[in-house]
Amino acid sequence: MHVRLLEVRLRLYAVGSLKERRAVVNRLVAHLRRHFNVSIAEVPSQERDLVILALANVSSDGGYADGVMEEILERLQGSRDFFLEDHRLEVF
Repeated sequence: MHVRLLEVRLRLYAVGSLKERRAVVNRLVAHLRRHFNVSIAEVPSQERDLVILALANVSSDGGYADGVMEEILERLQGSRDFFLEDHRLEVF
């Protein structure tokens, strides 16, 4: 069993309210869950324009798990709603 845990820090562009922030986060989480076999949790942050997400993938194939996380990072880097500030990948 191969487990990958990816933590990403996203800096949101032009978020004026918590309602706008929540809309961006909900859209992103729904998109990632729809296209990838990952579990997602939002990690609390004190900054309105910072979103921290933890994504986990469990697979019998380590190469597949790595590929899923790499593809997620590529999709996150191409967004117009936020900037991928930092990420950390843990392998178990």
